[in-house]
Amino acid sequence: MTVPAHPTFDDLLDRAGSLPLRRLVVLLCAVVTTLDGFDTQSIALAAPSISREWGVPAAAFGSVFGVGLAGSLVGTVLLGRLGDRYGRRGLLLASVGLFAGCSLLTPLAGSVPALVVARFLTGIGLGGALPAAITLTSEFAAPRRRGFVVGLMFCGFPFGGVLAGLVAAPLVPSWGWASVFVVGGVLPLALLPVMRSLPESPQYLLQRGEHARLDRVLARMDASGVRIAHTPAPPRSPVARLFADGRALGTVLLWTTLFLALMLAYLLVNWVPLVTRAAGAGPAGASLAVATLNVGAIAGCLVLGRIADRRRPVVVVGVGFLLGAVAIAGLAWAGGSSGALFVVTSVTGFFAIGSQMCLAAVCAGFYETPSRATGVGAAMGAGRVGGILGPVLGGVLLGTGYSSSTIFLITAVAAVLAAVTIVLAGRTAPRPSPVIVAEVAR
Repeated sequence: MTVPAHPTFDDLLDRAGSLPLRRLVVLLCAVVTTLDGFDTQSIALAAPSISREWGVPAAAFGSVFGVGLAGSLVGTVLLGRLGDRYGRRGLLLASVGLFAGCSLLTPLAGSVPALVVARFLTGIGLGGALPAAITLTSEFAAPRRRGFVVGLMFCGFPFGGVLAGLVAAPLVPSWGWASVFVVGGVLPLALLPVMRSLPESPQYLLQRGEHARLDRVLARMDASGVRIAHTPAPPRSPVARLFADGRALGTVLLWTTLFLALMLAYLLVNWVPLVTRAAGAGPAGASLAVATLNVGAIAGCLVLGRIADRRRPVVVVGVGFLLGAVAIAGLAWAGGSSGALFVVTSVTGFFAIGSQMCLAAVCAGFYETPSRATGVGAAMGAGRVGGILGPVLGGVLLGTGYSSSTIFLITAVAAVLAAVTIVLAGRTAPRPSPVIVAEVAR
């Protein structure tokens, strides 16, 4: 393929010679998100065994679950900021090392307070890994398939949760609860040497003026005969750039969308099993309902992400949330039939949670290189707050006398609001300009 006289960096990403490196980035980042999802789910799977072994009530684990999400919130916001200062690759390696080490230390905790500390530190590493993986994948994905590729990579997170359940089922009865955390620590540690082959983002290296490292990455992309003109970053901090150049309102709307999207997602994940049990499906049926919700979410993310690559992403995601609202409302009347409930949960996962997962690519495309990791981390942090409040909101509503059907209708309203805010965010954001311009070396 001939390089145009004045191609953008996106043109270079479409070259066949860059495909092996792009595949490596997507694969390793997908493995990281899978391990992230595995470790996030592991504490819920180990909690019943820990409760019996330590002789503590199950209610005591509320703080353990909550502090893990709080640590993840800290990681997404603070470590995401470091990704724009020290690089996406370095942040990803450090975050994986942190949650791997803390996972291995978790079995040494002999009390609930010690477990709280271990899960908080683990959460910081888990939270830091996601924005780094999303940003790096986005900056190496060809533009015509960026939404699909980032979505495919992000599907590793729910897949990791499913994998944790499959691994824990035979492991915990035979080797005890500690074995889940040993697996959750050993696997990412074993991955770290392989992750050293990951390249740094060329856009980041250009902004930092690290031309020697940039040339090495371009050589791996089969673009060693290309020079890239330096475009200096604006003299603002990455945080300030989230609100500069006409992005202030869009940033707030994006945060609002993530807040609503994760609030409804976590509310569904926590309350769908209870509704399924109430419908007479039993424990196996409750697990199947959660499985159909997650499988639907993965399928929805991939399909909607592919459509978003051909249409306006914010419109596709907005329509997905609207259709998800209809499906969530359907949960209110499907509760009387377990068969109908399984169908509706899969459709709900496809549109409501699938749209939420597509937001990862939307966030990455919303900001330019100097503030992309910070922007992704901050948006995901807003989402984490919604994820923490979602299950709590469901419990409060149920405790005040609202039926489960009413709770689902309220959740459907949140999906409608998410559709409105993401479309408005897209309309208010300035059109991204190419940061990098390449010229054939003469």
